[in-house]
Amino acid sequence: MSDLVEIVDSLENKISKLLHKLDLLGQANLKLKEELISVKRSEQESQSSVKEWEEKYNSLKLANSMLGSNKNKTEAKLKINTLIRELDHCIAQLSE
Repeated sequence: MSDLVEIVDSLENKISKLLHKLDLLGQANLKLKEELISVKRSEQESQSSVKEWEEKYNSLKLANSMLGSNKNKTEAKLKINTLIRELDHCIAQLSE
C-alpha cells in the first residue's frame, strides 16, 4: 500500500512541476507575442519613413535636374512629358 502512496505522490509532484512549466511557458509566449507586435509596428514605421525619404530624394533629384544640372536631364524631360500627357488626358475627359 505504501508503494501506491509513493506512486501517487510522485505523480502529483510531476503534475505540479508540469503545470508550473506550462504556466512559465504561457507567460513567455505572451511576452514574445507582445515583442513581435512591437517589432512589427517598428518595422512598419521604418518602412514608411524609408518611403518618405525616397519620395523626398526623388523630388530633390527632379528639382535639381530642372535647375539646370546636367545629371538626370533626360529623367526630368520624361517626367515633364508624363505630366503633360496626364494633363492632356484630363483635358480630353473634361471636354467630353
